[in-house]
Amino acid sequence: MSAVVAQCHYSFGLQRGVANNLFYFDEQTVIFPSGNNCVRYNIDQKWQRFIPGLERSQGMYALAISSNRRYLAVSERGERATITVYDLQHEQSRKRKVLNGGDIHVQEFVSMAFSTDSKYFIGQSGAPDYTLFYWMWEKQKVMAMVKTTVATNPVNQVMSDCSLVIGARESLGKEMVSFNPYDNTQICVSGNGVFKLFRYAEGVLKQSAFHKQETHNFLSHAWMSEERVIAGTEAGRLMVFESGDLRWDMSVTTKTTMPQDPDSAEGNDEETPQLPRVTVITAYSKGFACSAGPGTVYLFERTDDKDNYRKTREIRIPPDQCSHEPSHAEQQQIVSLVISPSEETVVTSTDRGQLYSITLSSAEMCKGEQVQFEFLSHSFHSGPITGLSVCIRKPIIATCSLDQSVRIWNVETNTLELYKEFQEEAFSIALHPFGLFVMVGFSDKLRLMNLLIDDVRTFKEFTVRACRECAFSHGGHLFAAVNGNIIHIYSTTTFENVVNLKGHNGKVRSIAWSGDDSRLVSCGMEGAVYEWNTLTSKRESESVLKSCSYTSVTISPDAKTIFAVGNDCTLKEIQACQILREVPAEDVAYTTIAMSRSGRTLFTGTSIGTIRAIKYPLSTQKDWIEYQAHSSPVTKMVITFDDQYLLTVSEDGCLLIWKIIDKEGRGLKRDKEITYAEEILITKSDLEEKNQVMLELKTRVEELKMENEYQLRLKDMNYNEKTKELSTTFVRQMESLKTNIQILKTERDNMEVANQETMSEVMEKHSKELQDMESANSQKLMLEYEKYQELQFKSQQMQQDYEKHLQQMDESKTAALEELTLYYEGKMQEKLLVLEQCQEESRIQAREFEESRKQMEEDGDREIQDIRVRYERWLRDERETNMRMKSDTGIMKKKFSSLQKDIDNSNVEMERMKLEQQKLQAIVKSLEKDILALKKAIQERDETIQDKEKRIYDLKKKNQELEKFKFVLDYKIKELKKQIEPRENDIKEMKEQIHEMEEELDTFHKKNTQGELDIAELKLKLTTTDKEMHKGLQKVRDVEALVRRFKTDLHNCVGFIQEPKRLKESIRDLYDRYAQQSDVLDKVSVDPNVQREYARQRDHLERNVASLKRKLAQDSVVHHADNVKIMQENVTLISEVNDLQRQLHLARSQVHDYKSLMRKKDLKQTNTLKALLSPRANPSNMVVRLNEEDEGDRIIQLQRLEIQRLREEIHVLMKIHPYRPPSTAKLPSLQTNT
Repeated sequence: MSAVVAQCHYSFGLQRGVANNLFYFDEQTVIFPSGNNCVRYNIDQKWQRFIPGLERSQGMYALAISSNRRYLAVSERGERATITVYDLQHEQSRKRKVLNGGDIHVQEFVSMAFSTDSKYFIGQSGAPDYTLFYWMWEKQKVMAMVKTTVATNPVNQVMSDCSLVIGARESLGKEMVSFNPYDNTQICVSGNGVFKLFRYAEGVLKQSAFHKQETHNFLSHAWMSEERVIAGTEAGRLMVFESGDLRWDMSVTTKTTMPQDPDSAEGNDEETPQLPRVTVITAYSKGFACSAGPGTVYLFERTDDKDNYRKTREIRIPPDQCSHEPSHAEQQQIVSLVISPSEETVVTSTDRGQLYSITLSSAEMCKGEQVQFEFLSHSFHSGPITGLSVCIRKPIIATCSLDQSVRIWNVETNTLELYKEFQEEAFSIALHPFGLFVMVGFSDKLRLMNLLIDDVRTFKEFTVRACRECAFSHGGHLFAAVNGNIIHIYSTTTFENVVNLKGHNGKVRSIAWSGDDSRLVSCGMEGAVYEWNTLTSKRESESVLKSCSYTSVTISPDAKTIFAVGNDCTLKEIQACQILREVPAEDVAYTTIAMSRSGRTLFTGTSIGTIRAIKYPLSTQKDWIEYQAHSSPVTKMVITFDDQYLLTVSEDGCLLIWKIIDKEGRGLKRDKEITYAEEILITKSDLEEKNQVMLELKTRVEELKMENEYQLRLKDMNYNEKTKELSTTFVRQMESLKTNIQILKTERDNMEVANQETMSEVMEKHSKELQDMESANSQKLMLEYEKYQELQFKSQQMQQDYEKHLQQMDESKTAALEELTLYYEGKMQEKLLVLEQCQEESRIQAREFEESRKQMEEDGDREIQDIRVRYERWLRDERETNMRMKSDTGIMKKKFSSLQKDIDNSNVEMERMKLEQQKLQAIVKSLEKDILALKKAIQERDETIQDKEKRIYDLKKKNQELEKFKFVLDYKIKELKKQIEPRENDIKEMKEQIHEMEEELDTFHKKNTQGELDIAELKLKLTTTDKEMHKGLQKVRDVEALVRRFKTDLHNCVGFIQEPKRLKESIRDLYDRYAQQSDVLDKVSVDPNVQREYARQRDHLERNVASLKRKLAQDSVVHHADNVKIMQENVTLISEVNDLQRQLHLARSQVHDYKSLMRKKDLKQTNTLKALLSPRANPSNMVVRLNEEDEGDRIIQLQRLEIQRLREEIHVLMKIHPYRPPSTAKLPSLQTNT
């Protein structure tokens, strides 16, 4: 393998003809195709990363990105169409899976999309099948496929609803199928006269909705909600569908929406055929963005009713000022439109391979103005690139294209330096070694042009038509131009035709100069390679091979070896008129060739767009490294003079820059460092014009300075007058303030007296109220204490009576229990024997059931495996026999339904038996509860066991085959239930989240309105402060400028220190220039006595205000302490009342419980005695049980009723005595125990 390798460094160009050719990877990175690579371009840092295509690929057809922006899918053409999924989070963008059509031969996948959870993937194939594939892509498993339409109505787009709208190709239609963002099983299909909804269920894509729209050609659509889809048509209509039905129809050029009938909507396109095409739609949080004809994008936002949309902004592509017809740029068709994840930036691509962007904030700020896109990076070629050249003295690249443009690129900064369009197509280009001139071959003439600072201007024309090849010599003193089969050599200095090289019988396809410019090598279509002497115009060597039409030639650095490539798929090494070596290219034609300056490596370009690095000396074996570069044949290839970069261009309009490195990743060593020149060309007229502009600006600056000085003087005079007026007004205000202070002092004294009187009244009132409350509370406490003593005495008596009753009941209970235990022990023995027999029978039946179940499962697994194998082999046969089997399946379904009912009945019986068995086990543990239920359960179980044995025996013979299908169906039902339940839970959670988010949104709206008001106030303050700051800064700048001018003038005066007369005159000039009359005026001084009196009065007033503040603080502290003391006393009283209420509550509840227990016990005792004495009493019902849990529940219920009654009494008391002492703190509430 070669020791020198090439690494893709930078790319200029966008691959046209690729559907969905633009995505956002993150906020700063976009992904787009360039050549046969996908480029990850960082907008801020300007770096690029590359994802190469597959080997032997015929180019990319469509792209798709997952909603989490982790996976990128690339559809490529080849022998069979493939879809490659890449992991973008991997550093090298690792290839994850490769998908294809399986047994179906697919020529290309015209569009594709990921599901919202990135687990499923759909791909739409092209003509003639138009098959939609539904994959579980991580397992490379085709879940379902369906033909979406017929050839007469091609399907128009495939899109994943991830807020990423996908554009498409104009030449092939805009095929589109989209996932519902809320349901991975629902897919929307739109096309020419087709709008369908499919749903994936039971392994099949079934059509769930079909709206016949034969008159509409749908070019794009986007999901706006779970049921709403907006579709755009070729006639400029926006149609809103809900659940597959047309709800709204509006024109993209109108501002409001209008409901229409579907029948009337079908005829709208015939009336407005000239409306703009809606080629792409993008949904975002506020609404959606869509294309509206050439070079136009509209932004629509939801209205208040959330069903309609209104147009809020129009964004256009700007005219190209570098073109001879600037309006052509405005006619570009929008192909893709994406919005960044934060919805800050909109990026779009066009059908001419250009990328534009705009920030939405800037678009919203430009109200009332025309909003225009800007280039995302640079302007690219929109046609095949025909010429490529480099120079020695500057790091620049020159390219020309059939799009009539010439562009100058910088290889170090990766920028476009110059760009100009002409009226003719450019076929060839050559840069002068100095980098100041460029030679371009147009269809009518060969032009030599200057590379100016901001323009490319022609200064010499040569009558060479359609020059396909031109090249400067390495010294720059000569240049060669091809005219058909003749090579003209001109002098760069005199522009004379020095030599004409004639000898080729066919058109010359390539020329190359030797290192010393003494020889020129050329190759032609007739199969000849000639080596010319440029001084004598004679052929020094030749090699003719008529079976090969040569396309490119190069020469070794020592000028001894020639390398040529042609259409015979070989690389030829020629020395001394002989072909030394031929290296086959393996059925790929070489189109161009270049050799490094070191002579170690050859680089070749192929007809399929790949680049090969071939090690020199050549070997007949496959000794090269192949790189995926372009999607079309490589037209030109050049290596820079320092062997650092390889440059390639192609018919796909892309320029690729390759870094030449060794295997360790280091750049090649340079023989000597090249220092690039920084000189540029500029015409005398331009320079004079710029100098004239500078002089005008300088004079304008001086005039402005004079005006500013004059304005400053006027302002100083005005400010002095204003200061005098303000001083007089301030003195008046001070006098008025003094009078106000005296008035306030008197008012304060009056208020202090009034406050003292009110405080004394309030204190007396509080003391009286406290005494009254203490007396009332003491009386209440005495009454409550007497009641408590009485209740305590009654409770003691009730407790003694209750204990006596309990002893009597215990004695009767023990006697009854002894009798009943003897009776039921005998019964227990009998039932235990019966129970053991039943358990034995149930175990035997359970074993038989488990064995039959295992056998059925094994048979089912075997049959499933056999069916899967048979299905894969006989799928096509089964499709043919499907109709014949439908009748049989109908009969089998009837039989199956009847047998299924029997199986369900048997299952119900078995489940009931299990429940009864559990009941029996519980009865054994607690015989006192369920003896009667045990008898009935045993009898029922005996009967059901007999019936079950008969049914099981019959079902074993009849239902063996049907039970196998039954287990399969049960398994599928369980799986579907498992899938449905989490989705329902997710829907509930999402609804709750939406409700919470709506509440938060309301709060945020309120906060935003308040924030906007605050911002408006702050902006007003900021503007005033900015104005004041600017005025101050202007003053400072003026003073500094005056000081600088004075310093310079003073420095000039010092130069005349030896000449007194000139020194005197210069000082007088300084005085006249800088000393003004206003500076000489005496300052008006203030009387010092007035100042002292003013300071004395101010100190006196400040001392009085400070003393008043101290008094006010002391009074407030005293009042606060009194209030706190009163509050504490109120708190203690309320806590004592609460304690007494709790004690009263406990006493009443105990008395009530004792009474209720006594009544219940008396009733139960009488009932049990009656039952025991009655002769017809059943001995099984002669059990007297004291259920402690039931008694506890009754006691709790009675206590709750008593608590409710006490609460009502407290509520009545609070209404009678609503007064609470006034306080600033919160008192504790009255406590009630529940």
